Amino acid sequence: MPGASASGQVRWKYRGISPAGLAFCDGAASFLQSGFWGSFKARFGWNARSFRVNWDSIDLPLLVIRRPLAFGISFAYVPWGPELPPDFSPTDGEKTEILRELALALKMFLPENTAFIRFDPPWYTEGAENPAPPVYSPFSRSAADVQPPDTVLLDLRPPEEDILKQMKSKWRYNIKLAEKRGVQVRYTGAQELETFYALFRETAWRDGLSIHNIDYYEGFFAHCAEYPGQELRLYLAEYNGKTLAAGIVLFRNSIATYLYGASSGQDRNLMASYALQWKAVEDAKAAGCTQYDLFGIPPSADPGHPMAGLYLFKTGFGGRIIHRPGSWDFTYKPLVRRIFTAAESLRKEFRTMKKKKRRYFRPSCPRRTSP
Repeated sequence: MPGASASGQVRWKYRGISPAGLAFCDGAASFLQSGFWGSFKARFGWNARSFRVNWDSIDLPLLVIRRPLAFGISFAYVPWGPELPPDFSPTDGEKTEILRELALALKMFLPENTAFIRFDPPWYTEGAENPAPPVYSPFSRSAADVQPPDTVLLDLRPPEEDILKQMKSKWRYNIKLAEKRGVQVRYTGAQELETFYALFRETAWRDGLSIHNIDYYEGFFAHCAEYPGQELRLYLAEYNGKTLAAGIVLFRNSIATYLYGASSGQDRNLMASYALQWKAVEDAKAAGCTQYDLFGIPPSADPGHPMAGLYLFKTGFGGRIIHRPGSWDFTYKPLVRRIFTAAESLRKEFRTMKKKKRRYFRPSCPRRTSP
């Protein structure tokens, strides 16, 4: 059983790990730690393994996915893990030790060719200011984050009128304006993914983003349909038969997550994206969700950030701004990881330059985007 500190806080201790069936991870709080996510990523070249992490009297799931690199080398990745026991708020030092012990324990279950293991820890701080994350020595900060560390979480438990009141007044006005001007929002499924993807490609080009091929999103919908208790919805905001905004939202347990979004560069005065978000929020609340995750914003309100507009748009809906520590690597093969990090840094720099360039050069007709 867990103990208690002098302050009365519950203290849990990590006791070890053991292999488990992938279905065990479907009890995870985050979809990124679920067996559903592991088996989906396995469709696209990843190897998924599930483990039981023992914390005194309880076992919690841990999903580890592994991907080959080159020359027979691979790396392992733990998205938004490990999940911590309830009422446990470890110190920074305890978090570092938990990650270190897990990295060492997992090594015996991973192939010899695994160069490093990457963690995206799920714990976070709140507030508009983004504090510098602690140093998880002997871990190394990754050159690029896999999952967005920063996001906005909307509490769906209050009445709808209270959720609206938490938004900036201009956001409430834009939602009503879209409705007044005749923007219609509906949700559908994989059968209209081509409509979404055409708009998604336009958005990716405009913002300098990298996206998957359409078969990735088709596979996502097909895979989700095989898992009961969760639903993937494609939202389309339309005006006079033309799609102006689109988004993919995952409904899982008590959380609705806005995973992918797209918008047209035309008719922005109709505020279709605002209407789409509000419809998704309404539907999530009606479905029994207590939280709506806007899933990804820049780390701060820096107007010079290439995605500054995204920060402004998403934070305007109210909610809590949270900051996770990002991706951290525990190295098994130092030379291989150094080579990988150098390549990852170059790729990140190239993407950043592309975003900045396209921020100031946005012709009316988008060019072809390579996913």
